[in-house]
Amino acid sequence: MKIVIGLALCIVAATQAQHNIPFASQNNAIELSISNSAAIDAENVTVEINNPPSWLTFSKTKTDLSAVVPQSGTKVEIPKLKSNESSTADFTFSVDKSAPINKPYTLKFTISSPSGERWTKEISIQVSAPEKFELYQNYPNPFNPATVISYQISANSRITLKVFDVVGREVATLFEGMKEAGYHQHVWNASTVATGMYIYQLAYKNEKGEIEFYRKKMSLIK
Repeated sequence: MKIVIGLALCIVAATQAQHNIPFASQNNAIELSISNSAAIDAENVTVEINNPPSWLTFSKTKTDLSAVVPQSGTKVEIPKLKSNESSTADFTFSVDKSAPINKPYTLKFTISSPSGERWTKEISIQVSAPEKFELYQNYPNPFNPATVISYQISANSRITLKVFDVVGREVATLFEGMKEAGYHQHVWNASTVATGMYIYQLAYKNEKGEIEFYRKKMSLIK
């Protein structure tokens, strides 16, 4: 997904737009177009994201080989921007599964020059819910004594997560209640049970109001 933003130097641009980002997506792009409307050339213009959240991972990129020098994943430098010309500052990022779902977050950009001039730009991004339900394999597996069970849900739902032994006896209830759309994790500490194969089951109420059951096996080795 690409987000294209424009900015003219000598104008403070704080207009905010809403952009929806796919859940757990990679190689998303923010393309900030910088136009020099001044009568003189601008040199060593720095473009930086000031407040990147922990659930966005920015990678170093350089798409405009003649103009833009990447300093880090959240900072680029334009060595020279001639009068009445434009260049782009490109930022590439991935979205972690832990990102909050359907909750706007404002990214703040600062554009600055060595002479101390500063301009600002803000954009609002929002991570969309997962498109489908998925129950992941526990990790680590085999394990001793604790393991992590994770899953993603596409809508706010009531879920029940339980652990059974191989003959169907309930061993533990890890969670029972409402969960928001998105990615979730639960830890099972199996220090009080014996070595063996276990089954974890997640009961999930889908968008139609129907209860669906998902199961996976895991192995405890002491």
